[in-house]
Amino acid sequence: MPEQKSYHLECTGAALETVKQHSDAQDITLFGSCFCPFVQRVWVAMEYLGVPYKYCGNFAVGEVDPYKKPAELLEVSPKGLVPGLKLHKYTPPRGLNESTVILEYLEDVAAKGSLLPADPYARALVRLQCDHVSRSLVPAFYRFLQAQEARVQIECGKDFHAALENLVTLFERMEREIVQSGGASGAGEQRALSAGLGLWFENGDLNLSDVIVGPWIYRASNVLKHYRGFELPAGNKFTAWITRLFAHPAFKVTCSTEELYLDSYERYAENRPNTSQVANAINSGKPLP
Repeated sequence: MPEQKSYHLECTGAALETVKQHSDAQDITLFGSCFCPFVQRVWVAMEYLGVPYKYCGNFAVGEVDPYKKPAELLEVSPKGLVPGLKLHKYTPPRGLNESTVILEYLEDVAAKGSLLPADPYARALVRLQCDHVSRSLVPAFYRFLQAQEARVQIECGKDFHAALENLVTLFERMEREIVQSGGASGAGEQRALSAGLGLWFENGDLNLSDVIVGPWIYRASNVLKHYRGFELPAGNKFTAWITRLFAHPAFKVTCSTEELYLDSYERYAENRPNTSQVANAINSGKPLP
């Protein structure tokens, strides 16, 4: 019987180099774990927005073992979940947890750039995309990966594919109502109106939707492909979107090598007991923690 693989305790590849570059003290400490997609979405945002941070934990390379829940992590994240932020500018230091809350905080404190469009309606459409990712796509990913019976895997695979299609529908709504609506009178105004709409657009840049969903799209391309034979949608526009996403500098520098993800997610694919609080929630039919 082959030996069971375990989750990794340090980043590899480009992500490890990024950790090393962020080992000096800063006003913000990011508690992260190398395989966690919730951490990666925050990490990508920090890189894109240029927010100074230290990537830190219990290990020499800056990792937190989320299954050991060190006291320093619990101070900023009461559930012991990553990501967590420690804000040193306060006396005593304060903490923040929950990736979506942290993303809002980073948007507010960023010295440069934004992950959201300026137009209020366009911002609302981006938030609808993010809401769909949190409510539907992320849970569908874990249900698919953790399903053990072939029949259930097939159904869960269809559900995950449908969640991706619905996300594309929301992207197309953005394209139709914002970019193609005819509300801009010139090329410059059109570019300004399109800012913050994301990498779905050929000349777009990273936005909140890309950050929110990107880590699961990336894991679908390696983990779901390896363990469930899943193939991402093959449409030209979808392929162009994920190509731009995976190649974006802020995303690319937070990615480890494929082996790390395949090893770390074997426990999910085999649905081992107490794999994580997320896995337990999926198994019990409860909301994600």
